[in-house]
Amino acid sequence: MTPLSPGSRDVARILSDLTTSGADREFLANAELHLPRLHELFVQLYGDRPDGLERLASVVDLARRSWSERPPALKALDRDRESTPDWFESERMLGGVCYVDRYAGRLSGIRESIPYFRELGLTYLHLMPLFESPEGNSDGGYAVSSYRRVNPALGTMKELAELAADLRRAGISLVVDFIFNHTSNEHEWAQKAVDGASGFEDFYLIFPDREMPDAYERTTREIFPDDHPGSFVQLDDGRWIWATFYHFQWDLNYANPAVFEAMAGEMLFLANQGVEILRMDAVAFIWKRLGTTCESLPEAHLLLQAFNAVLRMAAPGLLFKSEAIVHPDEVVSYISPEECQISYNPLQMALTWEALATRDGRLLQQALERRHALPEGTAWVNYVRSHDDIGWTFADEDAAELGIEGYPHRRFLNDFYVGRAEGTFARGVPFQENPRTGDARVTGTTASLAGIEAGDAGGEDRVVLAHALALSSGGIPLLYLGDEVAQLNDYGYRDRADEAGDSRWVHRPFRPAQEYADRTDAGTPAGRVFARLSRLIDVRRSTPEFAGNELIPFDAHHDAVVGFLRPGLAGSSVLVLANVGDHAVHIAALTLSGLAPDAVDLIEGAHISLRPGRTLPAHGVAWWRVALR
Repeated sequence: MTPLSPGSRDVARILSDLTTSGADREFLANAELHLPRLHELFVQLYGDRPDGLERLASVVDLARRSWSERPPALKALDRDRESTPDWFESERMLGGVCYVDRYAGRLSGIRESIPYFRELGLTYLHLMPLFESPEGNSDGGYAVSSYRRVNPALGTMKELAELAADLRRAGISLVVDFIFNHTSNEHEWAQKAVDGASGFEDFYLIFPDREMPDAYERTTREIFPDDHPGSFVQLDDGRWIWATFYHFQWDLNYANPAVFEAMAGEMLFLANQGVEILRMDAVAFIWKRLGTTCESLPEAHLLLQAFNAVLRMAAPGLLFKSEAIVHPDEVVSYISPEECQISYNPLQMALTWEALATRDGRLLQQALERRHALPEGTAWVNYVRSHDDIGWTFADEDAAELGIEGYPHRRFLNDFYVGRAEGTFARGVPFQENPRTGDARVTGTTASLAGIEAGDAGGEDRVVLAHALALSSGGIPLLYLGDEVAQLNDYGYRDRADEAGDSRWVHRPFRPAQEYADRTDAGTPAGRVFARLSRLIDVRRSTPEFAGNELIPFDAHHDAVVGFLRPGLAGSSVLVLANVGDHAVHIAALTLSGLAPDAVDLIEGAHISLRPGRTLPAHGVAWWRVALR
């Protein structure tokens, strides 16, 4: 008999303890499958700490207890998800995102909105940060004071669990933010760490003087320069604490395995309330190492994989969604079945707006050709805009191949979308402009950025085009609720003291009641946009070629036209074409000659012939079911 390695003996000992503690057979099966990998990851992360193995055993016992408390309905969902692991890649998937208070007042208002969500076709609802946070500026809720208490102004945790159950019965998965890089300075852990309470001294990165902060800041970058310089802020007692983002958001120290255990407990708690997807906030920043940028370090990936292994034991149906607004190569590095199963697609989002500004689709086309593919069992979340600013995250080396210089091009795009460039149709607002570096980002609702606010004739078409690309390019399309009725910027944020310093509130308007009332009125922008987007959503839902992520680039031989094929299982494909230009474009018969001449226009619901070629109007979109010759 081959002797057990030390690692195997550790795993066997923990499994034996689980059996002794009365763990049920289903949990034991999960633990036997995932514990060896979790042990391996703990060795890599914490192998040099004497408390590493002790913490591992404690984490596994935490998972056992969480599983024993998991409601039967959620265990049934776990089994269903495990039997259909590609459920989130369906053509029927459609996401929506909103702030509870701005969209519906309270959680009870979200429950009352479920009939509308079903009318729209949602299968995924992301509620923006809703946990207890500091009064006043809390970075829109991203400064969390408790992961187990809902902001009292929105409701209670009991109401959140009841809402999750109602959504689940309506076929809608609940998504919430898991802000795990940092907590607010009011979190119980933060207060205990500052006070030096036993067990919490090492939960955050606190230094007595500037020696270590200065050393770290030689290689880290400023994220919110308007709030504070560098990566550290000073405490009242003169010490310095790491705060990557706002001064009241203190970074957790994941080099301490007690922090891992504590955060795993918070994840498991939320999973047992019925949350089906956790949006993993700021994943690139979660590990620090002196002499580096402290972004996208290898340990960040190991941490995500370790959290995944814990969840696979005690809430196997839950997914992680990555939020990494970094270089495109780094974005993809977080996406795998063992890390984050789904991820925002910031490159496609940014380049959709780039294409509309330049009337040139080549950079977006290049990205679809090179950077769209993902590992099997994963998917993009494709969005037109989010609660956050738009940063121009394209790779400079990609742009250079098309004769585009990155820095001046970003400056042009910022100027264009805040109304400073000639020929602009946009009414955006700058965010975090840094006069020293020239860096800036852009805020604004889809309708305001696309030209509807300015009264531009192409505004509604641009809104539809941008959403049509998100709906057809693979993965889960995501709507910022209110955009489907062409909501405009809310400049009233400037008069609200807690929001005036953060221009992102311009595109976080309150629910546009009048626009929703007008959604059946074709004489209004709200009615026209809603009708056209509803048609696209209905078509997507009945088009199996739109499932999954596979995409084959299609060269339309026009710089203004983005094109790709979505292949199906029965030999058919859907050809997607989008003209980002201001003039009609004719797609020549020769360009279409590799396709059978008879096709179906899915959006119009009509048979068409490709023999004479086809003309796309300015800002026009085509979804044609075709057969390859």
